[in-house]
Amino acid sequence: MKKIASTILALGLTALMPLSAAGQGYPNKPIKIIVAYPAGQGTDIATRYLAEQMSRELGQPIVIDNKPGAGGNLGTELAARSPADGYTLTMGTNATHVLNQFLYARLAYEPEQDFVPVALVGTFPMVVAVNPASPIQGTADLLGEVRRNARGADVALPSTSARLVVELLKERSGVAVFGVPYKGASGAVADVMGGQVPVIVDTPTSLRPLLSGGKLRAIAVTSRQPSALVPGIKTVAEQGHAGFEVVAWNALYAPKGTPAEVVNLLNRTLNKVLQQPESRQKLLDLGFEPAGGPASQLDEFARSERSKWKPIIAAAGIRVD
Repeated sequence: MKKIASTILALGLTALMPLSAAGQGYPNKPIKIIVAYPAGQGTDIATRYLAEQMSRELGQPIVIDNKPGAGGNLGTELAARSPADGYTLTMGTNATHVLNQFLYARLAYEPEQDFVPVALVGTFPMVVAVNPASPIQGTADLLGEVRRNARGADVALPSTSARLVVELLKERSGVAVFGVPYKGASGAVADVMGGQVPVIVDTPTSLRPLLSGGKLRAIAVTSRQPSALVPGIKTVAEQGHAGFEVVAWNALYAPKGTPAEVVNLLNRTLNKVLQQPESRQKLLDLGFEPAGGPASQLDEFARSERSKWKPIIAAAGIRVD
């Protein structure tokens, strides 16, 4: 009798326990992915494609909600404050989930405390390129030019990621490469093509048409391994700077507290999509090298990125107003 009563009590307590989102048949309504950048930008286009593929696997619509502003901070803050039920996600970047916490005086969210990782989507290196008429053939020539010229060698920098390439190169080489900031790629590219500035650092997506058209010439990529996005071009690491790596990336995140069952399902679904040949080719066409892997791998990668960039940004005094 005592055993029966204990069983009834246990069943009663179980009935009172709230079911997780996964236990309620997740997903049973549309999912939203917040993209903290404008529609039509690279992260947005890639997210829309992956959302369409994941939607087919999950059997529910996945809608994209663009919330640009403040270098990605506005949309990311909104995602951090969203319910942790698996129905609001965000496509994070190396800016929103690593760099911005060191570049901005204050953030209204904590990348590590407010999110749980789902999976790394894709990465892309930066490309170092020159005017085709330039005698600079690689990073050794670039640094040699800096050493010979008391003023240094100007490098056009259309983004914060481009500046980080220069800052890391300065740290590793001890040579004071001089970066020239631009508000966007168009002005930077025009000056390099016109010969006013000898070198530019920018994304493969931005530079590939100019490289293939012979208007610029790549001399290095900043990934640790050669990149399929810019085939045949040696890495900075291969050119005498072992371990040199600067990559931008996209990764899917969920608000902290999202049930583990939901995160695991999303991870499996995204990895399945990323393993499909047509998806991999699509991402390459968009300028991303497909990634994937377990959520723990993304967590470890983001931690290593924070450890790497925090002291470099502090030493360089890089701030964003």
